[in-house]
Amino acid sequence: MSVLDPRHLLLGLAAAASAQLSATFYDASCPSALATIKSGVTAAGCNASVLLADTANFTGEQTAFPKVNSIRSRLTGLDVIDGIKAHVEAVCAQTVSCADILAVAARDSIVALGGPSYTVPLGRRDSTSVSLSKANRDLPPPTSDLADLVGNFSRKGLSVTDMVALSGN
Repeated sequence: MSVLDPRHLLLGLAAAASAQLSATFYDASCPSALATIKSGVTAAGCNASVLLADTANFTGEQTAFPKVNSIRSRLTGLDVIDGIKAHVEAVCAQTVSCADILAVAARDSIVALGGPSYTVPLGRRDSTSVSLSKANRDLPPPTSDLADLVGNFSRKGLSVTDMVALSGN
């Protein structure tokens, strides 16, 4: 079974289900999770890209038109996150969500590049399903200009600030 099993994929970092998020969520269940993620980010650099890959029984979203050729380097994108997920799984299997790994990796990447550190609330749950057709319909393609992007995010109820935060890759 692939580390990127559909049961462990995320649809979005903002989808925290109804769980209460806490910076100490994994302190008891996987105390080395954050150090393991940081180690992976430090070793390879990381842009916290998407994980929605195809499997034998599941069509993911990596082949959605808006995502095709949008990851500048596989080494600093999907493969790095996949590797970090594999290391976290080796330390504590089926404990840390991909959504939390992405959130922590994003923060650790910012810090590695000299940016500020911040507390990451943890406890997100990964989605158990994805939709290639929705990704093709709802995600802005890489050819979008500023007006297209602002309009796309606005239709989802998101501001320009939200767009920059979610798109800054």
